Amino acid sequence: MSGDGHSAKHTGPIPAAAGIGLRFPHHEQVLQQQPAVAWFEVHAENYFGGGSVRRVLEQVRRDYPLSLHGVGLSLGSAEELDREHLRRIGELAHGIEPGLVSEHLSWSVVGGHYLADLLPLPMTDEALDVVCRHVEQTQAALKRRILIENPSTYLQFRHSTIPEWEFITAVAQRTGCGILCDVNNIYVSASNHGWDPQAYLDALPAAAVGEIHLAGHAVRTLDDGSVVRIDDHGARVAAEVWALYRQALRRFGATPTLIEWDTDIPAFDVLLDEAAQASALLRGVAPGHHACAA
Repeated sequence: MSGDGHSAKHTGPIPAAAGIGLRFPHHEQVLQQQPAVAWFEVHAENYFGGGSVRRVLEQVRRDYPLSLHGVGLSLGSAEELDREHLRRIGELAHGIEPGLVSEHLSWSVVGGHYLADLLPLPMTDEALDVVCRHVEQTQAALKRRILIENPSTYLQFRHSTIPEWEFITAVAQRTGCGILCDVNNIYVSASNHGWDPQAYLDALPAAAVGEIHLAGHAVRTLDDGSVVRIDDHGARVAAEVWALYRQALRRFGATPTLIEWDTDIPAFDVLLDEAAQASALLRGVAPGHHACAA
């Protein structure tokens, strides 16, 4: 077993260690070299079609714990969940037996048409009812607890009445789901909207947080001179996000932490280096201080 917790034929839950988002350009390297990574997370929809990529996933699963991260279930859509999409997630989860399954607090489907983005919700009682109903349906179909990820946002609806951190907390309390705390998303949204990112962290129920995401983001200056941060997962984790991650570990304890990188994907060694930084901070968490497992 490596210092990062990797063990051949590992079939246990996701460890409280640093994992890496597995993307197609790194499939062969992972299979051939079996790098010392504690766990991998994959986007569930990329493996619905079966074939060679599904076989790769099955091979990786024999050697590493895996987490399934959905991007297309659209828990916030006003219409009903896509039952076929949910069935395919269930079929994949049954075959892969992931340690965690997660989805986004967002919507991306309208009238049966899938939009190429994770869109923000109005934070209202009506939207809360919709999300809770869909989370409950998803957990019943999968026969397991799922995690819900806080979004990165660039606008707020004027008629929103519930702060985002209270909204996601309410979803967890009403449905029993867990929270995937994306620290980069908190920093991006807080910067864009003038929130206090530390106050956001402090408002989340620590016992519900079952996973943390870290990623890089872009900074754009608009024509009026204002600055917007964009969650593009295309760079190293920013210093400010590392600082907020330290605060998250103090708040939530040693929690499975994922390095995400989805655009301009670098050499695998760059991801290993980012994961090593997260691992060093995880090792600094006080002994016996652990968040509750999802």
